[in-house]
Amino acid sequence: MNSKGTGAVFCLISALLMSTRYLSAAIFLSGAASWDAELFRAGLEYVGSPLKIASMIALAAGVCFLLAGIVQDIRKTGK
Repeated sequence: MNSKGTGAVFCLISALLMSTRYLSAAIFLSGAASWDAELFRAGLEYVGSPLKIASMIALAAGVCFLLAGIVQDIRKTGK
């Protein structure tokens, strides 16, 4: 797999981790009688920040790999 493919996979992993964070908060709050923004924010705090941090790291790695792939293509074509 080339650098651009690896970068795309890391971006996909980042999106999955971030959606898992929100889905976990929603599952945690599934028994609540009513929902509002403040309650959901509290649910996100309960889930914690490890998923958010892992998502940011995966996104940064994905962007770096994508940029490295683009630079390799530019050097290969000479433009």
